[in-house]
Parts: sequence; C-alpha cells; structure tokens
Amino acid sequence: MGSYRKDGTCLAVLGTGSDVGKSVVVTALCRIFNDRGVDVVPFKAQNLSNNSFVTIDGGEMGRAQVVQARAARVEPHVDMNPVLLKPCMDTGPQVVVHGKPMVADGGVEPAVLLGKARESLERLRQRHHLILIEGAGSCAEINLRARDYANFRMAHVADAPVLLVADIERGGVFAQIIGTLSLLAKKDRRRVCGLIVNRFRGDATFFRDGITYLEQQTGLPVLGLVPFLDELAIDFEDCVSLDTIVDPAEDIRSDRIHIAVLRLPHISNATDFEPLARESCVRLHYLARLRDLNGYDLVILPGSKNVRHDLAWLRTTGWAQRLQAYADGGVLCGICGGYQMLGHVIRDPAGIEGTAGDSAGLGLLDVETTLCRTKTLTRTSGLWMEDGIAVQGYEIHMGVTTRGATVLPTVEVTSRNGEATHDHDGARSSDGKIWGTYLHGLFDASAFRRAMLARLRPDLIRAPIDARARRGDQALVSFHDHQYDLLAEHFGHHLDVDRIAQMIGINGLR
Repeated sequence: MGSYRKDGTCLAVLGTGSDVGKSVVVTALCRIFNDRGVDVVPFKAQNLSNNSFVTIDGGEMGRAQVVQARAARVEPHVDMNPVLLKPCMDTGPQVVVHGKPMVADGGVEPAVLLGKARESLERLRQRHHLILIEGAGSCAEINLRARDYANFRMAHVADAPVLLVADIERGGVFAQIIGTLSLLAKKDRRRVCGLIVNRFRGDATFFRDGITYLEQQTGLPVLGLVPFLDELAIDFEDCVSLDTIVDPAEDIRSDRIHIAVLRLPHISNATDFEPLARESCVRLHYLARLRDLNGYDLVILPGSKNVRHDLAWLRTTGWAQRLQAYADGGVLCGICGGYQMLGHVIRDPAGIEGTAGDSAGLGLLDVETTLCRTKTLTRTSGLWMEDGIAVQGYEIHMGVTTRGATVLPTVEVTSRNGEATHDHDGARSSDGKIWGTYLHGLFDASAFRRAMLARLRPDLIRAPIDARARRGDQALVSFHDHQYDLLAEHFGHHLDVDRIAQMIGINGLR
C-alpha cells in the first residue's frame, strides 16, 4: 500500500467536450487503482442525466457514477454525485441534491449547488484515499464559466491536478486540445498536468508526430493514446448509445424472440432492458419511427421523465393507435412512466411536468395516476404474483397509481429499503397480456427474465430451475465485473499509470 495524505488525494479528469470519454477514463482508473491497492472512489459534482439509480439508503444518483463505483468495488453513494439534473421539460430540469429532489421557486443558484458538492467531496476525502473527479461537458465553455462548478472550480476546491481528455475520432483533436487550453484562465491552465487522446483508430506509429506536436505546443505530456474499444458492454451516461440502434431494418425471424422498446423523447432508465438484449435468443429493437408491431412478441413502454409530454407524442406520431391495435392480442408492458401511460388518466394538479391539468392515458389498464411533489425512492423486493418468482428492483417516481376493479397487482411487495412491508405494486389484465410496474431493474434477475421469455415463446426457451437462476444472476454480475477488468487492462496498457500516480503523490503501488 502506498502513502497518502490524510484528507484524501484528488485527481480531476476534464474534457474538451461532451462525450469525449471522461466517464470511461474515470471508470478505467477506478478499477486500475483499486487493483493496485488504492482505496479509490469516483466523484462528479453535477451530472445531467435521466438514467438514475437508487442507492441502498434510498438516495438517487446518476448511473455513470454507479458504474464507476462498481469498477472501484465500492457501494454507490449519493456523495459520489451530489447534484443530479434530470431533464424533464423545456423550461428546465429537476434538481436532485444529495439524493433527494430540491424544490426551489426560480431555480437553484450555482453557489448553493457548489456548496452541496463541496460537502460531499469533503466527506469522501475523509473516508477514502483517492477521489477521481469527473468534469462535465467541455471545461472551456466561456459563456458558462461563471456558473460552472463541476470542472475547474471543483478542481481548485480539491487542489487536484487535471488530466485533459480529447476524442480523436471526432476529428480536429489538435484544435480540441490547443483551443481548449487557449481559452482557459491562467490559474486553470496551470492546473492541467497531462493530456489523454482517446478513441484512436489505426496504427499508433502514425501519430507519433502528433504527440510530439502536442507536447511541444502545450508543454504538457501526452499520458495516453488510447485505441478505440467497441467490444465492451458498460452503461454510462443517459442513453446516447441507443441512437445507433433505433429503428433497425432487421426482419422478424421465427427463431428469435422479438421485443420492441419505444424510444420516447424523454426516455429514462433505458438500461432496464440491457439484460434482455444479452439473451442470445432475443432481438431487442428500439423504435421511434412509426412501424407495424405485428410479429413482436413483446412491446415495452419504458420510463419517461415527462410522461404527459410523451403521451402527447404517442398520439401525434400515431403510436397510440398502433399500441391500442397491438394490445388486442399482443403482450404489452409498461415500466414506471410507461405503466402510468397504460392507464385511463394522468392527473397533474400541481403542474409537476408543466401546465397543471389532466392527460388521457391509453386506456389499456384500469388504473389512474396522480402526479405529486413527493418522490418515491426505494429499493424494492417482492414476488411476481402470477407465478411466485422473487423479483427486486428500485422505484423512482413522483406519481401515485391506483388500481381499478378489473385489474390485479403484479408484485406482492415484501420489503422497501430493507424494511419488511406488505404491499402491492403494478397492475395486470385478467389474461396477463398487459401489465405495468414501477420496478426498474426488473429484468436483471434471471429467474424472472427467463420465466417471462418462456411465457412469450415456450418453443424457444424454458424457465430455469432455482439453481440455474442463481447461477444466471451470478453470471450477470461476473459479466459486468469482467467488463471492468477488460476496460482496465485496455487503458492500463495505453496510459502511463505510474506517471499519473506520481503526479498525485501515490507511491509504492503494488
């Protein structure tokens, strides 16, 4: 074990722009330093994402920091992402601070949010040896400089050296790096200690002159030329990756289970469906453009951060009529906001999602929802009532849904946030073909996932016995952990980790 400052050493990873690979670099470094015996945790002062997670103590945080925490082999905590902005309407995002929504008329001042972020950083520094700080977007947005506390302002607070990450795949990497540095204030520029060129394709020897040029022009070392890596399956920010697989032209095949997820404008927690996509017998399609749903074994309405807006989108695009036609014989489910949409009405008396009022639902389940300011944030366990299979997940919603007389609950809830309870969640039609639930992460459990698939296509899949289910769940955990190992191996080979460690005063790594 190396020697450390008592108050925790910090290293900031900032970027020349959005989606240049900051999250990936931090995730890789979390696993690399943990493998070398360092007590390391991630930190991002402010995250902008609708892909969130509920911690073990009932707080909400961005999923990117959850991934990084797992790479560091620590339990996710809201201090790792003290401020989460969740885009939910054109007028502005919902602000989640220390895991809970912050209600403030006229918005929240950046100085207040900076103070909350500093509190979290200080707590992490008291508990851990190394904090890897991820920046947000570009660190050189001069029009946002006065309000930006997630980049250099946080690096100054933490007295952290800065690694600047650029994405060569986008083109113009020299302009990215030199332009960014030229726009920085002098005190910010002095904090940058090294460069990382990410997503390189081709023969690295052809970029030797490029490295020499960057080092001569900036006076900074290039600490890594990292080749593009597209084989990994790791969830990061919101759901950007969906854009590459929306509306596929793939034909419906009789030897596969075909599942469609509607790509709503405000889709949230799209990672719910990753376990389905990894089943070899499943073809998962994200659909935005109107198309025929005949042939799909299951259609899913996912979560939404603005349910009433997305309901209106379903109607204006023609999807509402297609869904209602498909429901006459097809299997249709809704998760969280999608569950609310399946009902008769969504009432919003307080204007949570915009103008106060009511929106007619799809009328496919006998339920009604009222949106309210109190947010439900729980880790929930129970039994799927149709077959008694154990299920678990997490709830993130600001609505209360009541069932009518013609539907049955989907889940018998046995615990919330570790406390025993006797309650019910969700609703299902009498024939079980239309159902909804508030549980995110439902498909992570292999017993439930495969039982559901077996009901869809018993000719292709059998529900596993309990022992197989347990092995399947362990395999999923092992799969994710293996991805972190592969990522760390890749970055460890192409980054000068020893030099980075020396820059932050960590010596004697094993």
